Amino acid sequence: MKKDIPQLKVEDLAIVVVPSDEDDDIWETHILNLKDESITGVLIQSRGYGEIDGEKIETSTLRHFFEELGPLAIAKIEPIQKKLFQITNEYWVSFRYDGYMYDKKYVFVTGSINEINFTPIPFLNKKGVMIR
Repeated sequence: MKKDIPQLKVEDLAIVVVPSDEDDDIWETHILNLKDESITGVLIQSRGYGEIDGEKIETSTLRHFFEELGPLAIAKIEPIQKKLFQITNEYWVSFRYDGYMYDKKYVFVTGSINEINFTPIPFLNKKGVMIR
């Protein structure tokens, strides 16, 4: 029976972190739908965890919901403080597409949100860190 369940891979979806235009200490996270079709029921759970100066840190778990994310579209998820780049930041995304439910965990490991990892971000005309 398990063999009858399709093993579907998330493609053409990305989470990005870009510097804010308004504040140097606050950056922004976005979700990008790079598909030519909409996705629906998009649920994103975010959390941060790790250690700073020998002290264990764990952020609150936040959840965000988008009824629909159109084709070739972007949506802002949440702001993130620059000081949290010292810990791991995780975004777990679930959504419906083509009659199936998909989910994927996007993990920005400690230190990965850094200018050396910048890449051009579609739709924003900015540079930032992107995980596909």
